[in-house]
Amino acid sequence: MDVMIIGLVLFLAPHSVRIYAPGLRERAIERLGLNLWKALYALVSGAGLALIVWGFGLARAHPTVLYVPAGWLRHLNALFTLIAFVLFAAAYVPRNHLKAAIGHPMLAGVKIWALGHLLATGMLHDVVLFGAFLVWAAADFAVLRRRDRRTGTAYPPGSAAGDVVTVLAGAVAWAVFAFWLHAALIGVNPFG
Repeated sequence: MDVMIIGLVLFLAPHSVRIYAPGLRERAIERLGLNLWKALYALVSGAGLALIVWGFGLARAHPTVLYVPAGWLRHLNALFTLIAFVLFAAAYVPRNHLKAAIGHPMLAGVKIWALGHLLATGMLHDVVLFGAFLVWAAADFAVLRRRDRRTGTAYPPGSAAGDVVTVLAGAVAWAVFAFWLHAALIGVNPFG
């Protein structure tokens, strides 16, 4: 579990700069330059992600049961994950109503993804992983929405075409991941 926790710290720390040090990113870019900042950010985040994956695999070999969720929560998690994938797509598809309304749909998607997994799993390593992502996403979302209100940030209005592309892209990505990649990459068949 230690490896996964170190990975979570390395991955979430740079992603949390807006929470604990709002001006740090701008000052670092000023001092280092944008390209070096991006390279260091990617290096630390990538190392953290690799440690999360490795540490999660190690922790799964020695499971500690905290609670046993009802079987139907797996199906609810599938729905939550579908919604999360649509929200992830909304972060990148231009001119969709989700981005216009939420402002930070990827963070909203991470919250829904993490909550769904917390409901459907009950091992200690699951709670640590998904709980950490839920707390981080909720805090970052709150900070960014507060900043948006303070600065008067308005996101471009959505369009029907943007909404259709968002939902289709998210649903297709979810289906590919849920039916094929999840079992291959994570070792768990969400529907099995």
